[in-house]
Amino acid sequence: MSGEEVKAVVPESVLKKQKRNEEWALAKKQELVAAKKKATEGRKLIFNRAKKYAKEYDQQQKELMQLKREAKLKGGFYVPPEAKLLFIIRIRGINAMDPKTRKILQLMRLRQIFNGVFLKVNKATVNMLQRVEPYVTYGYPNLKSVRELIYKRGYGKVTQQRIALTDNSIIEQVLGKHEIVCLEDLIHEIMTVGPHFKEANNFLWPFQLKAPLGGLKKKRNHYVEGGDAGNREDYINELIRRMN
Repeated sequence: MSGEEVKAVVPESVLKKQKRNEEWALAKKQELVAAKKKATEGRKLIFNRAKKYAKEYDQQQKELMQLKREAKLKGGFYVPPEAKLLFIIRIRGINAMDPKTRKILQLMRLRQIFNGVFLKVNKATVNMLQRVEPYVTYGYPNLKSVRELIYKRGYGKVTQQRIALTDNSIIEQVLGKHEIVCLEDLIHEIMTVGPHFKEANNFLWPFQLKAPLGGLKKKRNHYVEGGDAGNREDYINELIRRMN
């Protein structure tokens, strides 16, 4: 062959496969770069929001201290504004319970003893609570309680499944359209009873709490009579500590 080298002919199918593999590898690489960039931006956004919320909570605390101080100087006492958020815990079973009461507890998502839920204070909530008061205890949760409940016992509802809140992407998947993309957003929305409180609260699965450390006193008696049922106002936070 006059010394010329014979070039091996690569079949077209092999060339096509090589090209496909190269394109796939490039797409995969671009995908990884984009995912990394998104994760970095997401972390930055979450950090900035957490910082902003911390500043907001701190400011509120300072204002509260200032108002209390001013009231004391004037010889009076500070009356806090009406609470917007409640935390309700079911403390009794179904013995001798009438069907209407059972229905209200189901509406409140308090199906089991030691289940707990957040509720917005309004006329409908107050009416329902009056009806089921012997079976529940409730009060006004503070920031520490809201944060500890969500971080320690928070589960989300994703396609009717109970999913542990181990990753912010779970929150973003369901509540991202409401600008709630991480745990701190969720805590802020609940704590401030924000514009999307209903969606955020419905996303949260009812909290399954432990039996309280040190037990309960008298479930059948009202809190003001030395029992456990009914409104315990700010003292709900002490109970949450014992049950979380």
